[in-house]
Amino acid sequence: MSTLVTYFSASGVTKAIAEQIKEELGADIYEIKPLEPYTKADLNWMNPFSRSSKEMKNKSSRPEIIEDGIDLSKYDTIFIGFPIWWGIAPTIINTFIEKYDFTGKTIYPFATSGGSGYGKSNELISQSLNGKGTLKEGKLINRFDKDGLRSWIIN
Repeated sequence: MSTLVTYFSASGVTKAIAEQIKEELGADIYEIKPLEPYTKADLNWMNPFSRSSKEMKNKSSRPEIIEDGIDLSKYDTIFIGFPIWWGIAPTIINTFIEKYDFTGKTIYPFATSGGSGYGKSNELISQSLNGKGTLKEGKLINRFDKDGLRSWIIN
């Protein structure tokens, strides 16, 4: 079995961290892509009517993702990366988790943020996992640190 690094990145920051984790662990990588790409206007958190603002206000929002046949059965460890939006993981992460079977997987969520903390991201990810898989403590990673990555995985 092997490791998969999955990620959703709106601006490229999370993608860069995901690629560094992939390289460090010799893992495969998979981008979680929205069916309808986010525009700059969609991501304007200052506008309460922007797409991202509306999605994050509605906890049952599940933005559609491109389903391109990723086979999670080959992996025993899965990293899930995302930017922090409104103090938690974007709802597109819930879409991804709810579409796939994480039974028997160890899941390491990681996030990037311009200023917010990790918040209740693990709590919401746990709800979407619905008892499937082993969810590890999530980590805010704004600067790649391979020693910190290794100690996080070991613990």
